[in-house]
Amino acid sequence: MVPIRMWLGLALVGLLTLGWPAAAQAPAEILGVWHGTLTPPRSAGVTVVLTVGQKPDGALTASFSQPYSGANAEAEVSSIAVMDGTLTFAIARANASFEGKWDPTGRKWAGTFKQSSLAMPLTLEAGKPPSRPIVAGLDGVWQGSIERGAAKLRLVLRIATAGYGTVVVLDSPDQLSYGQEIPVLSRAGNTVQLGDPAAMLEYSAKLSDDLSQMTGVWKRAGQPDATVTFARAATPVARFSSDRPQTPKPPFAYRVEDVAFDNPFEKGIRLAGTLTLPTGNGPFPAAVLIPGSGGSDRDDTTLGHKPFAVIADHLTKHGFAVLRFDSRGFGKSTGDYSAATDMDLATDANSAVRYLLGRPEIRRNAVGLIGHSEGGVIAPLAAASNKDVAFLVMLAGPGTRWDDVLRAQRRLIGQAQGKSNQDLDRIGPQVDAIYRAIAHSTSERAGIAAVRPLLTAEAMTALGVTGQDKDAVARQLNNHWTRYLLHYDPVATLGKIRVPVLAMGGSLDLQVPSNENLPAIRSALARDRDVTIKQIPNLNHMFQTAKTGAPGEYADIEETFAPRALDELTAWLTKRFIKQ
Repeated sequence: MVPIRMWLGLALVGLLTLGWPAAAQAPAEILGVWHGTLTPPRSAGVTVVLTVGQKPDGALTASFSQPYSGANAEAEVSSIAVMDGTLTFAIARANASFEGKWDPTGRKWAGTFKQSSLAMPLTLEAGKPPSRPIVAGLDGVWQGSIERGAAKLRLVLRIATAGYGTVVVLDSPDQLSYGQEIPVLSRAGNTVQLGDPAAMLEYSAKLSDDLSQMTGVWKRAGQPDATVTFARAATPVARFSSDRPQTPKPPFAYRVEDVAFDNPFEKGIRLAGTLTLPTGNGPFPAAVLIPGSGGSDRDDTTLGHKPFAVIADHLTKHGFAVLRFDSRGFGKSTGDYSAATDMDLATDANSAVRYLLGRPEIRRNAVGLIGHSEGGVIAPLAAASNKDVAFLVMLAGPGTRWDDVLRAQRRLIGQAQGKSNQDLDRIGPQVDAIYRAIAHSTSERAGIAAVRPLLTAEAMTALGVTGQDKDAVARQLNNHWTRYLLHYDPVATLGKIRVPVLAMGGSLDLQVPSNENLPAIRSALARDRDVTIKQIPNLNHMFQTAKTGAPGEYADIEETFAPRALDELTAWLTKRFIKQ
């Protein structure tokens, strides 16, 4: 669900030498180092650097980095071109791309950077960004917390001195916020100050004599001041584990095949994935896995977890073929995720069904869809338009309208993060009015005009975009993805379904609350003869066994997908599609 998806930055994987026709000569304007600032949601800005070089044969080399991230790692630029004064490049692993025009007067590239469903203005200016001052004695990971009502929210400062001076980034795990650049850092004796003026964040603290702790006042716009103590960790602290116990590891008790297939409904989309097949000759019933908001790799990798690999492993061991694939523009799949609506993504799902129907190992009358979260929008859209879909599984999928989901999500997560009911009651109507204006507008232009006057300072704070340009925020809120979802009617779509349906949700789901959405799904499917609705106690939105369901727990829980949820899913499918 994008409303709480964090800006994870780029998939930083290293430098790539790019294939460029030997006869081509790169324009002089592109060679060298370029820098600019991106402003994703809930961030005051991310400094980025594009470095472009050229080999003797004319081939270009390029890298893309976030120099103030603390790691200064580089991301793979998978393609780059300059033609007729337009620069385009792509970073496939991050589903990111840029297109900009050359401004000869300002000697800069001005355009738009896209990542997943986000589109952000980006101007690349010549040269490196300025180095930050070197601040001695603070390098390391500093851990603290801030109390908001009954909640204790963790704060982590990661401070490192490298080629761009001393840089600091802020993680707030309980708000799923990672890697926020903090541009101001200074130390005078035992007094430390840091902050981000654009985000209206300040922290002034006293450092202990042994340099192991600092205590001071934490100030942030829209929040009461609080005393926060940070303690320096004795050993390195990773953001989250990448070796979860449920992640399948070879050798596998089934066949694993890398596959690729085209989307015949939309030109230029080729999807790459993994097909797992039970041992034996088949034919086997099969499932296509569909992830939620923002797109993902084929394993739906999130915070070190690989839930789709876990689901595929379990189902394949129980006799089902499973196809999971990289979202368009991710991994080895082509296309532009940021330009897609859920209806477009439904054609990707149906392309996967079409591919499976062409495999001799697959039972033609037993191919279905399993969608998680927003995948519970995409899967019904695909099933409603494809008579070859034999079943539908919605995991934490919505049955109410999207603005209702956002309203419930905002309150439940706000309460988990310590916001008072009084504050939520005050801010809620303002945010509701913004989404209502988008939903009732007939065009993007009309939506922008309707939203602009609603972006009060308090509404901007509630949306987490304090310090950003109101026009840019209004445009961002009216992107085609958001507009489609706010106009989407799940009742109308689900009312067309006539195949077996399983809808499961966790009782602790704070993103798509099951108490509201499961009954709505049942009602919408009233004309379908085979519908199973299952709420599983103590599971969160990710189907992990949880304590509170708060998003901050996702990374802390080692369990990727609760075995009892896997068993429920497998038993339901087995009863209908495996001969006993």
